[in-house]
Amino acid sequence: MRDFRWEQALKQLTAQGYLRQLDHQFGQFIYHQSDDWTLAFIAALVSSEVGKGHICMVLDQKAQTPFDPSASLGLYGEIAQALRHQWQQVDWRERLSSSPMVASEQSALPLIFDGKRLYLNRYWHYECQLASRLVSFGTPVSLELPMIQKLKSLLDHLFAREYRYLFSALNQAKQQGRDNQVSRQQLVCDMLDVITPHTLDWQAIDQVLVKASRVDALTELDDLIPNAVCLNWQKVAAAMALTRRFAVISGGPGTGKTTTVAKLLAALVAQEKQQGALPNIKLVAPTGKAAARLTESIAKAVDSLAVSPDVKQHIPTESSTLHRLLGVIPGSAEFRHHQKNPLHLDVLVVDEASMVDLSMMYKLVDALPAHARLILLGDKDQLSSVEAGAVLGDICSFHRFGYSQTQSTRLAELTGFESLANTNGHNRDIADSLCMLQKSYRFDGRSGIGQLAKAVNAGDSTQIDAVFANAAFDDIAHFDLDSHHYHQMLQTLVSEYRHYLELLKIDKSDINHSQISPQQQQNIAKQALEAFNRCRLLCAIREGDFGVKGLNQRIEKALAARRLIRTQDEVWYSGRPIMITRNDYGLGLYNGDIGICIQEPGENGRLKVYFEQSDGTIKAVLPSRVPEHETAYAMTIHKSQGSEFDFTLMILSPDFTPIVTRELIYTGITRAKKQLNVYANIGLLKRGVQIQTQRASGLVERLS
Repeated sequence: MRDFRWEQALKQLTAQGYLRQLDHQFGQFIYHQSDDWTLAFIAALVSSEVGKGHICMVLDQKAQTPFDPSASLGLYGEIAQALRHQWQQVDWRERLSSSPMVASEQSALPLIFDGKRLYLNRYWHYECQLASRLVSFGTPVSLELPMIQKLKSLLDHLFAREYRYLFSALNQAKQQGRDNQVSRQQLVCDMLDVITPHTLDWQAIDQVLVKASRVDALTELDDLIPNAVCLNWQKVAAAMALTRRFAVISGGPGTGKTTTVAKLLAALVAQEKQQGALPNIKLVAPTGKAAARLTESIAKAVDSLAVSPDVKQHIPTESSTLHRLLGVIPGSAEFRHHQKNPLHLDVLVVDEASMVDLSMMYKLVDALPAHARLILLGDKDQLSSVEAGAVLGDICSFHRFGYSQTQSTRLAELTGFESLANTNGHNRDIADSLCMLQKSYRFDGRSGIGQLAKAVNAGDSTQIDAVFANAAFDDIAHFDLDSHHYHQMLQTLVSEYRHYLELLKIDKSDINHSQISPQQQQNIAKQALEAFNRCRLLCAIREGDFGVKGLNQRIEKALAARRLIRTQDEVWYSGRPIMITRNDYGLGLYNGDIGICIQEPGENGRLKVYFEQSDGTIKAVLPSRVPEHETAYAMTIHKSQGSEFDFTLMILSPDFTPIVTRELIYTGITRAKKQLNVYANIGLLKRGVQIQTQRASGLVERLS
């Protein structure tokens, strides 16, 4: 194909919306520098790939599935065939390697080609530097024998067996008529994490179980069921993090990531106190909502720790956002803290790490002092970051290699779990910094939410049918997407949202509006925010009757019809929930923050929007000052990351869209804590479950 045809293709694809104006302008820039429309076209294409979340464009000739520009752009028909044919006529490896606009290593040129992958320069730089820093952070911590013994004793104390859950489960089994030896044995294995049951004296164990009339009677099991036959992954995770300066603890909902990290931090504080120092610990999350949730959950976890008050007081219970930690510079993409002005901390814990994109993760790691510890928490199976990269997923892919013999032996020493010493994985340093929590303490075998999440994550369509068909799972419900169920869903939301809206209505016979103090007004706002956050409708798409915009309008009309809100055709009204969509560092409001518009006391009281900050305080902002936002009766599944709701309703489009993937469906399901209603055509749901998101990246190879 002649050069002018590549130019024509670039203009046509931009005009038809397959390429962004940003991609087109970058292609134009490359052409003006190189006088090469072929190079300009691939430059626009790699820019487009970054916009879709990929770090690079894979052009490896040995790849099983060569890059197909038509498939990437979503083209079909003659234009797809023509582009695919012409693409295959070009020797891209030779073209890129010989171009004066493309480098193979660090340079000021806009494109980098490493022989396999084509990058925009800065993303190549981010990837290389992040891999280098993570590898250096992943080196082992030197532990002498006395320290190992102290840490083992501390871990045994922090992760001491708690028999009250087993005692409660045994009593529940009696009430349900399931009290037999097989059932009791299964409960012991589940509750005490027994992995080699064949080595135990079950007759003696069962005698203890049958006779136990009090919780403390079960402590006889300490001798009958030694630690050596058990495997508690929370304890393993804490031990692993004590041996490395870089640690990743990943797990699904209810696996106890926050509980684990609270105990880990207690161990780190106690360890440093013995050496006459105290670590400076910081907790962060990607969004304000995620930071607020971390603050709440870590405070509860620390409060329940079986450690001395002087250890507890040195574990922080307040978290902030990544942007606030790094220090935003107004009007700049850079931060105040970086390699030359590092953060003042010793330990950094990052929650919801799956939401952190490559650029932000690089800037975060770049700002860490050389001696710091970095601990990432998250669910590797959730949606990746909105921006380019799937950093947590790339890092966690090394889990398949297992621990090295040296690490396995060290973890067995620290935990007492002898089975760990028998593992012999590959010598991949990054794998020694990982632990996957595998047991959900929120969802058991009787939980439909947990079983559905498991089936979706495994891509098991048959099991999805079985879960929905199981009448014993009363915490989930599936509804086909038709007009009847659509209307039913709206009425369910009206019923649920009524709770927070009624908190905003003050009976004049009980209290005079003018006598409500600012503190009382804040208390009302806090209660309303808590009530509103118990339920949410999650959508896969933004537009149309099944998307966020259309459903927000329909819910608003349904609430107005029941006189629960009075919009009076105004944008702002008392009771309107909103979600911030752009950070405003001056106001301290961040993308994802939820607020509710409430009228101040008095006949002519002003409207103000109330937000709960990460420290639990309430901030009031005039509507005119609120940054970019949208109504939030419904929100996208993407925006729901970092949040959980007692009652979650999830609706998928009736038409197939590639947006609906396994990760999206899994993320939506796992936002539910107690009840989940799914509104979707089962065939399309199953089809989405079979589509896994793959983001092009060289991070795994560089970490190797």
